[in-house]
Amino acid sequence: MPVHDLASAALSRRALFRQSALLAGGAALSSLPFGRQLLAHDVAENWPTVAAMANRYVSERKLANLFLTFGWGQEDHAHTVGGGTLSLAKPEQVDINSLYRIYSMSKPITGMATMILIDEGKLGLDQPVAEILPAFRDMRVLVDPAGSLNDTVPANSPITIRQLLTHTSGLGYQIISKGPLQAAYNEQGLVGGRVSRMPIPGFPNVTPAPGLAVWADRLAELPLMYQPATKWSYSCSIDLLGRVIEVASGMEFEAFLKKRIFDPCGMTSTWMQVPASEAHRLTDNIGVLGGNVFPLDPAANSIFFDKPEVPAGGGGLVSSPKDYDRFLRMLLGYGRIDGKFVMSEEAVKVGTSNLLPATVDLTGSWMEGEGHGAGGRSTGSTFGWGGAAGTLAAVDFDLDLRSCLWTQYMPSEAYPIRDEFLAAMEVDLKMMRARKKAA
Repeated sequence: MPVHDLASAALSRRALFRQSALLAGGAALSSLPFGRQLLAHDVAENWPTVAAMANRYVSERKLANLFLTFGWGQEDHAHTVGGGTLSLAKPEQVDINSLYRIYSMSKPITGMATMILIDEGKLGLDQPVAEILPAFRDMRVLVDPAGSLNDTVPANSPITIRQLLTHTSGLGYQIISKGPLQAAYNEQGLVGGRVSRMPIPGFPNVTPAPGLAVWADRLAELPLMYQPATKWSYSCSIDLLGRVIEVASGMEFEAFLKKRIFDPCGMTSTWMQVPASEAHRLTDNIGVLGGNVFPLDPAANSIFFDKPEVPAGGGGLVSSPKDYDRFLRMLLGYGRIDGKFVMSEEAVKVGTSNLLPATVDLTGSWMEGEGHGAGGRSTGSTFGWGGAAGTLAAVDFDLDLRSCLWTQYMPSEAYPIRDEFLAAMEVDLKMMRARKKAA
């Protein structure tokens, strides 16, 4: 596939960050008539269709890498499938310690951080956000989500923590909102995530708000897109939870994540800002447009080496396959990993369950026929979420399975990798069952 430069691309922020938010392999497994007993532990030998799919994308130079991890319960080892290189232009191979921009896969982490504070009584699931952040009292709602900011009505009810966790607060998103509201988000620096420090054709020149507290105050001044608890709409609500966590805990958001989740989980390679000493592990993020690929955020000059103005709990983290697998392992351990306590069993069970308000209309949304927990989709026995650069992660509590898909390209719908991945898993599972019956 031809590799072009950034200047030849014309992209929009909406296109880059738009994603189907499908789950990784574990989400599909709950609907299949197979169980954990069908899967041997040597994953590389038992996922030939998945491996072939990954190898095809890499060999055709559609992607620099496509790397998958699978693990069972509290088994420390994460099995890997696929591979590739850190960059289309370099020979260094990716592995379980390589660094990826996980974007919205940050959301379940922030969701579980919120659940920790709910479990400790410092927050309430149905507590009005205005009790923590008074600027969110007396919110206004747009009559038309894409209409004039002056054409509003009072909110019928307060925004709650539950609504922030489940994208049902009515808040907008720079990558979702349209018209005057989107323009206001840009003007106020309410960005939804970082892409590149290089200018990108088609992107607005937005100066981020100077800090999370200012970001939250500016957000409170703008009207909602919808009445709270009436509609599911992908939003910046998980970013706002970062500020809620700061006020409720008395700690800076990043410090809270490190102390309460990353350190006890043994996640040593997850940050908002990649240390310069770890630059050799960072993958390139590539753009895909019109059948061409081009460097979007080259690792050598990545924006993720810069300290973010706003630590975005909804899309700001960089992590490694090893680290995120440990986060999933903690969830499958109902709050414990390697004998260490991270959060209570009840907090995990509630956070990974369907928390959608009963009054929400899901018609036409990504969640139609689905459930939503604390920052991720909750469907059957599975919980997880995807990222704008093609990553996916999920746990399946019934199968005791954790699974992740790792790659770096935007927009994530440029390739049908997610659908192909789930279809490939189903083929391999059927073959495993057939072999087991024949044995």
